[in-house]
Amino acid sequence: MLSEKSIEIVRATLPAVKGGIGEITALFYDKLFASHPSLLSDLFNRGNQANGTQREALAGAIIQFGAALIEQPDVHPEAMLSRIAHKHASLGVTGDQYQVVHTHLFAAIAEVLGEAVTKDVASAWDEVYWLLVEALTDIENRLYVEAGAPDGNTWRRYRVIGRHTETHEVATFLVQPLDADPVPSFHPGQYVSVQVQLPDGANQIRQYSLSGTPFDALQFTVKKISGSPDGEVSNHLHDHIREGDTIRVSAPFGDVTLDQHDNPVLLASAGIGCTPMISMLRHLAQGGSTRKVIAVHADRAPATHAFRAELDLLVAQLPNADAHVWYEIPHTPWPANRTGHSDLTDVAIPHDTTAYLCGPLPFMHKARTQLLTLGIPSSRIHFELFGPDPLTHRP
Repeated sequence: MLSEKSIEIVRATLPAVKGGIGEITALFYDKLFASHPSLLSDLFNRGNQANGTQREALAGAIIQFGAALIEQPDVHPEAMLSRIAHKHASLGVTGDQYQVVHTHLFAAIAEVLGEAVTKDVASAWDEVYWLLVEALTDIENRLYVEAGAPDGNTWRRYRVIGRHTETHEVATFLVQPLDADPVPSFHPGQYVSVQVQLPDGANQIRQYSLSGTPFDALQFTVKKISGSPDGEVSNHLHDHIREGDTIRVSAPFGDVTLDQHDNPVLLASAGIGCTPMISMLRHLAQGGSTRKVIAVHADRAPATHAFRAELDLLVAQLPNADAHVWYEIPHTPWPANRTGHSDLTDVAIPHDTTAYLCGPLPFMHKARTQLLTLGIPSSRIHFELFGPDPLTHRP
C-alpha cells in the first residue's frame, strides 16, 4: 500500500511525470544499454527498441500503476500485472534485474525533471516503483514454481523434429527437448519464448503461440516479418532453422487462456493472430465441447490464411460452432459481406459471450470497441499481444 504522504505527492506530480515520461524512458534505455549492452543483445527485443514501442509500454505501465495506487491504494491493476509477469517469466527475468532498472530509471527521472525531483518526490516515486516490483515478482515467482524452475531458468534446448509450410510466409515448427524430462504441459492460448543466435552474435528472444498439441513435442507457428525493422528472429527461423537444428525454448506462459465454462465463446483473429485461436479451437473439438463457438478470422487472401483447412475441419467437428471469414482480396467468388475488413456487428454474438482476440492492434481496437458496444463487458474480453502492450487504459 502506498503511504498517505506518497499518495499526495504522486497525485501532485503525476501530470509532470506523464508529460516527461517519453523523454524519461528514452534516456533510461540509453543509460541502461550503455551500462549493460548485453541486455539489448540478449534480452530486450531490438526491434521494439528501434521503433519505440517498448519505451511506450514502460511509460504506460509506470503511469497506470502510479495512477491506480492513487485511486485505489489497496487494489492492483491485475490484468496489467499478469500480462507483464507472464512475459517476464517467459524471458527469465529475475529479481536482481529490477535493481539495475531502478538505478538507471531514477537517474533518468532526476535528469529530465531536474529540480522538481525533490527528496520527497524521489522517495514517493521510489515507493511506487518498488510496490510495482513486489507485485510483479510475487506473480513471477509463483509462475517459476509452477513451471518447476524456482530459480527462474525455464530454458531448455530443443531439437526441431518437423517443419511444415502453412503459407508462403508462415511455417510451423515441431520441437522436442534434448533432455530426458517430459514435454511441458500448457493451456490453450499460451506461448513459448524462442531464443536464437543471430549472425552478429546477439541472442535474441521472441514469443510464439503454441498452435498444436502433439504428444511428445511442442508446436509453434511463425510468420516471416517484412517491415521497419524486419523480424530478426522470425526471419532467422524461416531462413536458417531446419529439421535437426537445435534452439532454446522456454516453458509455456501467457495469461490469455481458454476458460472452462459453458457459455458462448468468440475466437476472433486476424493474420497470424490465428495461432492461439486454432489451439483453443482444437482443444474444444478434442474435448467434444457443446459450447456455442463463434470463430472469426480476417486475412488478406485465402493464400495467406494459415490453418485455413484446419479451421473448417475443427468447426465441423463441433456441434454448435460456426465460422465467419473475411478476405480483403478473395481472388475467387466470395460473399460481399465477408469481403474487406472484419465487422463483428455483422455476427450474432450472444450477450453472455466470452471473447478472445488476437491480431494487429487496429483489428483488436476495433473488435474490442464493437464488443463493448454490443454489451460485452470488458472483463469478458481478453486479448493477446506479442509485443509491448499499449492498451494500458482499459475501461
